Amino acid sequence: MSKRTETSGWAESTTAALRSRGHRSGGARKAVIELLGRQHCCLTAQEVFDRLRGEGRRVGIASVYRTLEQLTRDGFVQRIDIGAGISRFEPIHNSGEHHHHLVCDDCGKVEAFADDELERTLQKVERRTGYSIAGHDVVLRGACKDCAASTGPPRLSASH
Repeated sequence: MSKRTETSGWAESTTAALRSRGHRSGGARKAVIELLGRQHCCLTAQEVFDRLRGEGRRVGIASVYRTLEQLTRDGFVQRIDIGAGISRFEPIHNSGEHHHHLVCDDCGKVEAFADDELERTLQKVERRTGYSIAGHDVVLRGACKDCAASTGPPRLSASH
């Protein structure tokens, strides 16, 4: 299945699942779901709000927050805490397809990455510990290529 089909399929299946649970399809909820379904990486609530307003959608920021909270609670969206009190949100796909995130502490850029070896390592941890891992997200923090070039070599902190 292509990434494009999967993301639009996510919006459709999420809307259908909410409807089957008795949720009415409000305008703000529908707009947030459609927007998230078109994304390839996580967004903050403010970014969701700004993009919807930029598309001419009349939604309130409180409705965006309520919708994201509901979608997270119901298991359709993953909340990713990237530090500094900032949460980002992205769809959880039925296929299990997912990625992780690189966060630049200097400019705030967030980039997605996938790594098969990392996934195999996490499966080894699951087998070794006996935990049944329901999900995970890896957030790697540091300086992006542009910021690292302008500030010199990376500094290691004692807190890692």
